[in-house]
Amino acid sequence: MTSAALFSSINLQMNHFGFASNCSFSPQRRKSCFSVPQETSIEPENNQDKTSKKQSNKETLTDSPSSPPLINALKASAERNAARFHFPGHNGGRAAPSSLTQLIGLKPFMHDLTQIPELDNFFHPKGPVLEAMQEAAKLFGASETWFLVGGTTCGIQAAIMATCSPGEHIILPRNSHLSVVSALVFSGAIPRYIMPEYDSNWDIAGGVTPSQIDRAIKESKTEGQKVSAVFVTSPTYHGIGSNLNEISQICHSHGIPLIVDEAHGAHFGFEPQLPHSALKQGADLVAQSTHKVLCSLTQSSMLHMSGIIVDRERVCRCLEAVQSTSPSYLLLASLDAARAQLSDNQNKIFTKAIALANQAKKCIKKISGISILEFPIFSNFPAIDPLRLTVGFQQLGLSGYEADKMLYKNHDIVCELFGTQSITYAINLGTCEGDIRRLVSGIEDVSSFASILEIEGSNKLSVSTPFLDIKISLNPRDAFFAKKRRVKIKECVGKVSGEVLSPYPPAIPVIFPGEVISKEALEYLMLLKSKGASISGASDPQLTSLLVCDV
Repeated sequence: MTSAALFSSINLQMNHFGFASNCSFSPQRRKSCFSVPQETSIEPENNQDKTSKKQSNKETLTDSPSSPPLINALKASAERNAARFHFPGHNGGRAAPSSLTQLIGLKPFMHDLTQIPELDNFFHPKGPVLEAMQEAAKLFGASETWFLVGGTTCGIQAAIMATCSPGEHIILPRNSHLSVVSALVFSGAIPRYIMPEYDSNWDIAGGVTPSQIDRAIKESKTEGQKVSAVFVTSPTYHGIGSNLNEISQICHSHGIPLIVDEAHGAHFGFEPQLPHSALKQGADLVAQSTHKVLCSLTQSSMLHMSGIIVDRERVCRCLEAVQSTSPSYLLLASLDAARAQLSDNQNKIFTKAIALANQAKKCIKKISGISILEFPIFSNFPAIDPLRLTVGFQQLGLSGYEADKMLYKNHDIVCELFGTQSITYAINLGTCEGDIRRLVSGIEDVSSFASILEIEGSNKLSVSTPFLDIKISLNPRDAFFAKKRRVKIKECVGKVSGEVLSPYPPAIPVIFPGEVISKEALEYLMLLKSKGASISGASDPQLTSLLVCDV
């Protein structure tokens, strides 16, 4: 059967199954194994029950009765009949581009205000910004919380800069996010990498263990190195959490602060079925992407501090260095609103989402040739986020890239992350039963067509860890500023990388600036590129050449 015939057949089956453009499914839709608890079930929608459904949703996730301070201040300021002689240039929407107002309306422009007196000073707050951040600190269990308008990236940059000075060492896993590279350049800190546990069958790296952290600290001290911070990513992009409770105890016994990249875990701790938060487990600085699983606007995040090890004033200075002096108050207000939404629905807000995720996993496990990432695969780590669903297609002989293309093109299913062996889906508060039904059905169809083509196991990718042979010649800061020259890709092995090479997503570098380029790393990058991944940071997107340090 040709590819065209395959896709035609898929589309015919989609029409037969009655896929709708929203979360509703026709009664004729096959039920498969899918059912959710009665209290979380979503019935098919019709014109008569739209009003009652909207009311039901309001009851599930209430609008905040606690009057978010930044929301109130922004509303009051926008409603003033003021003569505005300040930025931004659209002047409260009066000069807003019509092409955009036709898409989103005027209200976003009306509320796109700057640091006028009643809206407080972002870097030295005394009014609604301060009150909003204090409310967030109280909810998340921090001694202090800062709002971020540059994503978790600027929070990680500030956290590392606030704890590490040039020439001091920081212990961190080699699968840290791309933002760590710029943080190391800014701070001048020298990385001591820990190799994460890695599963080649899934091509997924896990977290780091307490014993790895303890050994790295002791070895550093033996070698006369000053370790100023330990940095851990928990949970990972795939939802794998490290034992932060033990790691924080080890760090604190040596007087070292623990920084946690909790970008994917801002929801942790707000439901009994969710893992404990990093703050609850003793972390000192925690950067969270409030916009990922929680509901603030994209690019808005928070940085939390706990304990007394970290210098608060230095954190403030570092945040001023990496954040915009013209913060978006729409982003800031969305953080306040997301905090209020979470505060008003504690211990129940994720109940439905978790039930849907669990039922999806139950159904997908029954599909031939499909596997789910679960505890036994990474047995050394205490938690996997129940809202993160990673589906493996290895047994079918399909890469995650290939399976994702089928699901996207023929079922209109958009994933969060795809890789050589799997696809990761993020279940969130807006996920509905119809979404899950479509996902399960789509994966069933991928399995069926793989069987028709008889490709099962015949095209299985062989992947080796890209973190196997890491050698550092220059620290990232020196490599960043070093003179560079361009070298053909085939001649790069053994030379010192002058750029960061990071498949996106998940934005985890395969090669850091200053590392000796290995044959394995290049082969891994070329494999990803051949499967459709883009390589972020590469000055030559085609990967025919690389910039190397002239050393």
